[in-house]
Amino acid sequence: MNRSEFLKLAFGASLGLTTLRSYGLSSFQAEGPFKLAPLPFDAGALEPHIDKTTMEIHHDKHHKAYVDNLNKAVAGTKYASMNIDDLVKGIDSSTPAAIRNNGGGHWNHTFFWSILSSKGGGAPKGALAEAINRKYNSFDNFKSEWAKAAGGRFGSGWVWLIKTGNDVEITSTPNQDNPLMQLADKKGTPLLGLDVWEHAYYLKYQNRRPDYVAAAWNVYDWDKVGQLFASAK
Repeated sequence: MNRSEFLKLAFGASLGLTTLRSYGLSSFQAEGPFKLAPLPFDAGALEPHIDKTTMEIHHDKHHKAYVDNLNKAVAGTKYASMNIDDLVKGIDSSTPAAIRNNGGGHWNHTFFWSILSSKGGGAPKGALAEAINRKYNSFDNFKSEWAKAAGGRFGSGWVWLIKTGNDVEITSTPNQDNPLMQLADKKGTPLLGLDVWEHAYYLKYQNRRPDYVAAAWNVYDWDKVGQLFASAK
């Protein structure tokens, strides 16, 4: 067994009716009220920027574990009758950790898949581009600030572009938290997100998070992000 095969096995071995309807993702059957939607693209569609094996493990193992564990955590509680959006928006310091972590993990990953595309890349347009330029002076400056936020997130977490009023802002959250939660340092509507947990990039980029952050610019679906900006209240 070569080193690459060993890493894949070790990585895989370490993994332990409602979902974001507004993002247009269908779901397949799973136990409990929350469902794991299929990836909205082929697992290898984002290569070479994000490799097929990572996408398969990330979705089929990590995301599935969040859904399965969320269904276990909500059984017999008030959360079992909530949709995932309302559940996440209500998360505060009193929410049980299993629901906070797995609910966030489910929402975050479903959102993440929805803003990636094999036809992505380029730059934002229209009102979104204007908002980014107004806040960061240029798209290049925005990318630089995004890279700083992604690199500066210690350990596991996410970096986000959020809408607050008519403006946009970069923020980051630890673990599986997100800017919709009541306990977020900066609240707003997520427009763009990047998973900076090591499981999102380790097979291809090892410890080179900045290379992964840079590669992701090639797969962001700016048309979708622009639509989210336009529809966000």
